Amino acid sequence: MRIPEETVERIRQSTDILEVINDFVSLKKRGSNYIACCPFHNEKTPSFNVNPTRQIYKCFGCGKAGDAVRFVMDIENIGYGEALRYLAKKYGVEIEEQEQTPEDLLRQNERESLLIVLNFAKTFFQETMRTTDEGKSIGLSYFRERGFTNPTIDAFELGYTLDQWDALLKEGQRRGYSRDLLEKAGLILIKDGTAGGEKKVFDRFRGRVMFPIHNVSGRVIAFGARILKVDKNQPKYLNSPETTVYHKSQVLYGIFQAKQAIRQEDVCYLTEGYTDVISLHQAGIKNVVASSGTSLTTEQIRLISRFTPNVTILYDGDAAGIKAALRGLDMVLEEGLNLKLLLLPDGEDPDSYVHKVGADAFKTYIREHSQDFIDFKASQWLTEAGDNPLKRAEGISDVCASITRIPDPLKRQTLSQRVAQVFHVSEQSVISEINRLLRKQQDQSKKDVERQQRVGDNGKKNTSGSMNSPTEPSFEDINSLLDGFSAEPFDQAPTPNGSEPDRFYRDERVKPVRTPISYQEEECVRLLINYGTRELEPGITLCQYVLSELHEIDFQTSPYDLILTLFREAYSRGDILTANDFLNRRSDAPERSDDVALQSQAIHLTTPRYEISGGWLKHEILVPSEEEVGILADSAYRNILRIKKMLAEQRMATLQQLLREASNKSADEADQLLAEFMHFKRIDIEISSLLGTVISG
Repeated sequence: MRIPEETVERIRQSTDILEVINDFVSLKKRGSNYIACCPFHNEKTPSFNVNPTRQIYKCFGCGKAGDAVRFVMDIENIGYGEALRYLAKKYGVEIEEQEQTPEDLLRQNERESLLIVLNFAKTFFQETMRTTDEGKSIGLSYFRERGFTNPTIDAFELGYTLDQWDALLKEGQRRGYSRDLLEKAGLILIKDGTAGGEKKVFDRFRGRVMFPIHNVSGRVIAFGARILKVDKNQPKYLNSPETTVYHKSQVLYGIFQAKQAIRQEDVCYLTEGYTDVISLHQAGIKNVVASSGTSLTTEQIRLISRFTPNVTILYDGDAAGIKAALRGLDMVLEEGLNLKLLLLPDGEDPDSYVHKVGADAFKTYIREHSQDFIDFKASQWLTEAGDNPLKRAEGISDVCASITRIPDPLKRQTLSQRVAQVFHVSEQSVISEINRLLRKQQDQSKKDVERQQRVGDNGKKNTSGSMNSPTEPSFEDINSLLDGFSAEPFDQAPTPNGSEPDRFYRDERVKPVRTPISYQEEECVRLLINYGTRELEPGITLCQYVLSELHEIDFQTSPYDLILTLFREAYSRGDILTANDFLNRRSDAPERSDDVALQSQAIHLTTPRYEISGGWLKHEILVPSEEEVGILADSAYRNILRIKKMLAEQRMATLQQLLREASNKSADEADQLLAEFMHFKRIDIEISSLLGTVISG
């Protein structure tokens, strides 16, 4: 089904980009805008900028840019239509969809289909638990025994699946979902029959309580399932397989339910199991997630870092819990997060302990027993070492090895003092050990690179791996010289997603080359997009002035040439385009890729990377704004001069090359080339004089 254009506009008008992005990453106010570490690439210093006035975002690190719809598309990896439905649901906008053509159906994203069928399965499991005798007596009874209330069961959308071979399969097919889609979603299994017989098709989950796994936006992407009867032939826990929408190393159980509390409390508690998360959530400790189904991964840590830089690991107090805590410790430090660890009393896990002592006592225990990683490791080593000085030295080296994982050198320096205090050794000896380990890491990295290069050289696969108002002189003479002149095109390196050509992207290893004139063309369209409707003098807008001065001159850089053409077409209809005409362009189909590029460019050209500090105003340091008419007119005037100067220089370079080859030409042809060269030389000298620049020889 297709969403009508008027409904799309209602969704856009209802959407607040700050609310949308805040669901996925914590924003902090800076000046009139908001910043954060970019959710699309790994960074330690915030370069992700959100402009609430224009309702756009821009990352100055990786180049990602767009509006709220584009953000949802990129962060969830879904199509345009599904992103609109997500926003419509969030803001209560009713959608009356139109019938799709066969071509529309063919373009439907497989990811969207999987999310739809997974949502069906979640609802089916919920209804099974609530409405069937087996579901109520086994599934609901189990959750009641765990102490889970109805609001908690609803918040985590818990359910139950019947102990039957094909209950979900039959209901799914009745609803119109194909076997192929159900299999891709990890809900059914298809196995070949014995002796070439008919294939066997059956539900993956049977006779289990179901724990839906949600992504950050609350969509169900997978399931965890626990069997309740004793069956040696069945695993106690069974998880969904990896699919297009589910990659277990990138997911944290409970992140959707916890993200707001993590933001508010400015700390994330990390546990191991589903019921740990649910029990703590019910007890009022809602800023808790679990790395269920996998050991802690870098991707999971980065997901936490979107909402807080502070992590406390809550693990069982037995040997396995200690081992798990130590395994994840260095990974958290390596991502630059602040880490604390808490081991519960032996034999307890977060679920059992919060039921045993209650929410208040549990919070008190966290507050009183949480340790930083130095104290945690030191306590383990000092207990083991006793009076053995060699074991003690080994412990110091181990703690120093963890400190080397921290990317911030200032933090390393501070923590070296702490290690010296805990182990009662000199700070200089700790610093020396840290430096020794850092050098060792660098040497090993160098050896790894050399080894990979050798592998590559042997032909094997290499696995290695972003003023014052001017006195405006007449352009008549210069324009008459340039009449009929068409600059020769030049090679322009392609740029990803239509973004600015000179930015370094995380998927790019070579910086694309830009020609000097491309910067001037970019500046010209920036002025048009931001100030095209402004009057430089009564009755003359900046758009009118620029287009008249660039008469018969085309830009050489994509997409600046397209933007200039769109301005010309609009002006011929008596209209002047604004930034919103580019920012609100749709991007719902492959053939509209130009719209994506134009929107991205408009965001780049309307989003300043820096803002003037409020301290300047406090100390009465006044900075002229380019929006002032005199400064704006001068900027446009000088920009056009530079474009024309560069066009003349390009033509001169071409004529010089032709003159070098003049030996193959007649005297008349050589004289004609020389005369043309002198013609453009005069243009170059005249414009240099107007710009006040050094005149080339």
